[in-house]
Amino acid sequence: MSISINGTCDPAFQNVAEAFERNFVERGEVGASVCVRIAGETVVDLWGGYTSSKKKHEWQEDTISIVFSCTKAATALCAQILIDRSLLKLDEKVEAYWPEFATNGKENVTVRMMLNHSSAVPAIRKPVKPGGFADWDYMCTRLAKTKPYWQPGTANGYHMATFGWTVGELVRRVSGKSLGTFFKDEIADPLDLDFHIGLAESEFARMATMIPFVPSPSDFTSDFAKTIMSNPMSIQFAALLNNGAWDFNAEKYWKAEIGGAGGASNARGLAGMFAPFAGGDGTFLSNDRIEDMRTPSMETDKDKTLLIPTRFGQGFMLNMDNRETTPGEGNSAVIGDRAFGHVGMGGSIGFADPEADLAFGYSMNKMGGGILLNERGQSLVDAAYSSRA
Repeated sequence: MSISINGTCDPAFQNVAEAFERNFVERGEVGASVCVRIAGETVVDLWGGYTSSKKKHEWQEDTISIVFSCTKAATALCAQILIDRSLLKLDEKVEAYWPEFATNGKENVTVRMMLNHSSAVPAIRKPVKPGGFADWDYMCTRLAKTKPYWQPGTANGYHMATFGWTVGELVRRVSGKSLGTFFKDEIADPLDLDFHIGLAESEFARMATMIPFVPSPSDFTSDFAKTIMSNPMSIQFAALLNNGAWDFNAEKYWKAEIGGAGGASNARGLAGMFAPFAGGDGTFLSNDRIEDMRTPSMETDKDKTLLIPTRFGQGFMLNMDNRETTPGEGNSAVIGDRAFGHVGMGGSIGFADPEADLAFGYSMNKMGGGILLNERGQSLVDAAYSSRA
């Protein structure tokens, strides 16, 4: 079955188009989109393949899909806007905005700790009720009562889904708007982004179906995966699987404002969200805020959740090149040394590299293995950088 690839590509970025095609021909891509913007100008906007494993409907220009943890970047940007306006203060205790959170050893958690994954609530200890991820107030109440997994601020552990409620509730309490509404009003609409935290029913027909990763016996098994399989009391098990039977292909979860993992977008939306920070002029966020939020805030040789080396700014993943220290595909996300963005489960990514004036987005529906980028996404990132050189 032939694959139809559509869109536009500047001849100078033909490497990206070729890598995109190879993903379908050689790496099992089903449906995907890729977008590259240089100094605000779109040089690559491609899409192709199919919206589901049945391969009945082609991926269209306006097809969107769940981009999982790329949504964290959108949530973090909401908080950064409030910080830039001095309505939210990085080193203020969360108690000042969300008093109920300051319990069970979390009394000294700050806004900065919420953003850099050191607030020590990467998961909820007790079982989440069925459908809990679709109930904002329930999740925030549970997190407020949760005992931290370590002394907050002393280490970081990736807050897999909980980031969306810890940071998102700060946005809600300070702005008076729900996270999805604030994101729409302050970011998506002004930037004309096809990116949604809480999808309207009118948009459901455009959604691609996510195809879960199915490992083969030859696949490398990460320490993260090994721990999930061997220890149901672990952070790793709770962070990934204590989710109230969350079904990311179910419409009720598309509608829910799941700020840590439930946003819907495509490559154009991801690249567009980061475009103001790639050669930006300081009109969307101040240059000082941009510089501060992409500066390393927490780095570790062994993330308490992911069990690999990680680097975070204030709500954003930074360059994580673990190829020499951590074997297996999916343990790295290699971007520019001063770039910042976020990967999503299965392999999507959006980021900005101000030094290269580059904003990048990639979305797909066939999820890959590993924790960070797999070969499909990394090959596109590499091609974008080689074309820019």
